[in-house]
Amino acid sequence: MDNRQAIGSWLSGPRAAAEDMGVDFGYRGKRLGLPEEGPGSIAPLGRRFGALFIDWALCGVIAYGLLARGDTQAAGNWALLIFLVLSVLTVGSIGSTPGKRLLGLRVISVSGARLPLPYVLIRSVLLALGVPALIWDRDGRGLHDRLARAVQVRV
Repeated sequence: MDNRQAIGSWLSGPRAAAEDMGVDFGYRGKRLGLPEEGPGSIAPLGRRFGALFIDWALCGVIAYGLLARGDTQAAGNWALLIFLVLSVLTVGSIGSTPGKRLLGLRVISVSGARLPLPYVLIRSVLLALGVPALIWDRDGRGLHDRLARAVQVRV
């Protein structure tokens, strides 16, 4: 076998090379006992980013219009605080932020139950930091979701 096949190319990555060699990773969410598609399956990344964009835009409008009085730098700081409060209150009560609700997503615990409030707080604080959301596992869960024992699913 050619060593380049085993390592994978820079385009396909090591996962594609491993799959070519016969390793079965399964679908996203299989390890968590979630269905492959439909309600209850892992939320696609595009929808998750769309929901985050909607939530951030909503928080920015609220911050700029009600709290910052036209100061764009202050609006950014207020928007982050509003985003944190919005996330804790909405995910803690109904399981989804306004953006997630619009795009048909929900945050639940890996056991399938509602996410307990302490985990919602951990998840929201880590998400507000930004960097943990950029580190994903093979199920598509960010570090903030892993540490909070949460998963985002389709409704």
